[in-house]
Amino acid sequence: MVATRELADELPQQDVETAKARAATLLLAFRHGNQLSFDAQLDRLFADHVEREVTTLLVWIAAEAVRKAYAPEAADRVLRSLARRAPADTSGVLLDEEAADPARLIEAVDTGDVAAVRALVAATPDTTCLLGGLLQAVAMMLPLLPEGEGAEIAAELRRRHGGRAAQVPEARHG
Repeated sequence: MVATRELADELPQQDVETAKARAATLLLAFRHGNQLSFDAQLDRLFADHVEREVTTLLVWIAAEAVRKAYAPEAADRVLRSLARRAPADTSGVLLDEEAADPARLIEAVDTGDVAAVRALVAATPDTTCLLGGLLQAVAMMLPLLPEGEGAEIAAELRRRHGGRAAQVPEARHG
């Protein structure tokens, strides 16, 4: 059994785990191109921690990713390559609205093509834009629903997802 002792300037293990989770949340927002979520998470981190701690968290995550993805002899080459290609301005998250195709997603769902839906979502680097387009399409379709249908759909969604129960309207008059 290996005994470890906490050094005076080290964070307690609980704080380390919390910090890792917060950094992962920030990086998840970055990965999905969700600028609002990224900014909110970053503001929250900076409100609670000094810049050095935030940088340490991100370096830890990056080091873990490189360690898991590359052999030790290749890891330094990868990091050097990343450093050379780093953008001068890192103040924003890049969004790729062109790669998102909500029309194809709706068509695949309509035809029940599960493989096409999975492939489209997997191939879309920015799922935030894809879901935003899908939400826009739903908003465009809502006025076309027969009266009362929207309330029935909302009640079913609440039932399925454990939300507040809504009164399901009676059958529509034809």
